[in-house]
Amino acid sequence: MKSDIGTFFHENGYYFAKGVYSPEEIKKMEHDFDRVVDRLLKSDENVNARWGGRLMDALDGGESVIVHTHNIQSFSAVWMQAFLQKKFLDTTEAILGPDIMLHHSKLFCKPPEKGAPFPMHQDWQYFPSVKDTMIAAIIYVSDATDEMGCVRVYPGSHKRLGRTDGMMGSGKNVEITEQYPIEEATVLEAEPGDVLFFSYFTLHGSMPNRSKRTRKSVLVQMHAGDDEIESENRHTNVQLVLRGWNHLATRSSVGRIG
Repeated sequence: MKSDIGTFFHENGYYFAKGVYSPEEIKKMEHDFDRVVDRLLKSDENVNARWGGRLMDALDGGESVIVHTHNIQSFSAVWMQAFLQKKFLDTTEAILGPDIMLHHSKLFCKPPEKGAPFPMHQDWQYFPSVKDTMIAAIIYVSDATDEMGCVRVYPGSHKRLGRTDGMMGSGKNVEITEQYPIEEATVLEAEPGDVLFFSYFTLHGSMPNRSKRTRKSVLVQMHAGDDEIESENRHTNVQLVLRGWNHLATRSSVGRIG
């Protein structure tokens, strides 16, 4: 089974795991997800993570909302336990190997009728790693239908594109974004408890949430334990070992900020 997961991921740049979390687990996870969103909305912080640029404006007409925060595990022990759940880590291990590092997590809440899209993009430029093992895992807390703005991917794009500059969703790389229109990408609808894994080279995006339901998900960014971020940057990096061993840890590396 592990070899099948790894083979599919290697060839397609993603793997869609169904029913990783039970309804009982999701009930607890959603409860704390909603508590975090409530706290964010009551704060004075800017919690709308809508991107800018011509691609965004083309998808949402220039106005939409997505509630966002990094590192939900810093709010909730339930979510820390979710990242350590056996089935989740077994699937991750089939892709990354036995040593699994948490780089960061992100809560995304797409409100009804005005939930923000994400243009087609790659993730690698935000936090490039030396061995390019970085992957994302989207944990679905609610349904994610096409109408709700579920994720779309281009299978195999991780191999064809590799490190392509200007693919952070701004539309800077016009040639590539025109070659891979979001309307023609593979639609991956999900149910609560499902998890979508994908490479940070895989071209992905989502349409706006036009439904009357809230779309709830948490993205978990992870890499192999023998990999590390290429250089210092301002992106959060918790350097937390979820399974196995951090082969590159030193006293100074785990004590620094960023």
